[in-house]
Amino acid sequence: MPILKEKIWGGNKLVTKLNKNSLIQNIGESWEISDVENNVSVVSNGNLKDKSLKELLQIYKANLIGENNYTNFGDKFPLLIKFIDAKQDLSVQVHPNDELSKKRHNSFGKTEMWYVMEADKKAKLILGFKATITPKEYVHLLKEKKIMTVLNSENVKKGDAFFIEPGTVHSIGAGIVLAEIQQTSDITYRIYDFDRVDADGNKRELHTELAIEALNFSNKIDVKRNYSTKINTLNNIVACNYFKTNFIPVVHEKVIDYSKTDSFVIFMCVEGNAIISIFDNSEIIIYGETILIPAIAEKVTITTKMGCKLLEITV
Repeated sequence: MPILKEKIWGGNKLVTKLNKNSLIQNIGESWEISDVENNVSVVSNGNLKDKSLKELLQIYKANLIGENNYTNFGDKFPLLIKFIDAKQDLSVQVHPNDELSKKRHNSFGKTEMWYVMEADKKAKLILGFKATITPKEYVHLLKEKKIMTVLNSENVKKGDAFFIEPGTVHSIGAGIVLAEIQQTSDITYRIYDFDRVDADGNKRELHTELAIEALNFSNKIDVKRNYSTKINTLNNIVACNYFKTNFIPVVHEKVIDYSKTDSFVIFMCVEGNAIISIFDNSEIIIYGETILIPAIAEKVTITTKMGCKLLEITV
């Protein structure tokens, strides 16, 4: 069951286009699968309806997430899965790595990737610096409100994918809807927020000092991912230590053998709709929905009449 987040920069596309049910205005994020404290997902359908992800982990353990994952993470789900609607630009921000996050927050770091589902003409992402700068230059530019002059922007279109390692300065620009896959962490250091104020006239907190130690000031950062789009094939977009994401354009039917995959599987529907079947159970997945398949499932059948595009995520 999605956990919807109102944001100063959010819009209404998660409701009008991605089929989320809410009367809230300015919804910026839909947390699809979350084990973040006070934001734990609940099953929306089937025999386990209304059970929390935390309860499922405690009951099913490795059968749910895989032997290796259970050894590494125990009763903690390793990923946070979201859809994001940016009606306005998000703040310019950076995420810390595992080492810094553990030291400061007793948390995982935040490695993430984006898959662009919709983008207005001229919509942009901010990703990294145009040129390598020093921390001293960075602080000076922040004080002078000139930080945007040294940030690299990328024009984006539907289907573009990006991998954002911790330390990479970044922001999602206005007019973009995307799927986000990340480590289970809600730690963000906000660098610059365009001097915006909320409904009460207050500016949001900036984390200037915290960000300096976390930032990668080099311009040698490779973020865009080129990938194949072969029909009924698991086309790899990202394979890192924290997750693996494949793009699967399904026509008619695709059967996937997971008997040798020691991981849960997540499907995010980024176009069309399909029926996903495991054991003797079937669920319809439509645009903007997410399904979690347990590690114990050895075979998944995906069928679609009109075609479907899925992101498949494993650890």
